[in-house]
Amino acid sequence: MTESQKESTPLTDTDLSGRRQFLKGVALATAAGAAASAGVAVAGSEPVTLAQPETAEGYHETDHIRAYYASCR
Repeated sequence: MTESQKESTPLTDTDLSGRRQFLKGVALATAAGAAASAGVAVAGSEPVTLAQPETAEGYHETDHIRAYYASCR
C-alpha cells in the first residue's frame, strides 16, 4: 500500500457512528443551553412597565402655539 492509498481509506461504520453521536450531542447541548438561559431570563426578571407621561391626549393650545399663531397673522 502506498502512502496516498492510506490517506484515502474510506470511513468505517464505527467512524461514522461516532461522528453522528458527536454531532447529536453538540446539537442537544446547544438546545439545552439556549433553553436554560431563556428560562433563567424569563423566570428571573420582573415585567417591565413603561412610565406613562401624565399628559392629556389630543390637541392643546399652549402659549408657544399661541405665539406662533400670532406671528402668522
